[in-house]
Amino acid sequence: MFRFILWSLLAAFLLLVGVWPAAAAPVALAGAGLAVVVGKIPGVVLLGIAAVLYLRHRPAPRPATA
Repeated sequence: MFRFILWSLLAAFLLLVGVWPAAAAPVALAGAGLAVVVGKIPGVVLLGIAAVLYLRHRPAPRPATA
């Protein structure tokens, strides 16, 4: 029984190690592509967009209670 568990763990490890890099590569490439696109936008433009979005979506002021 112990030998069966060891062989199963070895098989699971080899599958995980062999499959994980291929599964993670598209996610890493998408992140790198997004970083390149955001890196091409000047910081002033990003700050302006953030300010516009904040002003459009800020919470409404609460009325004063007496």
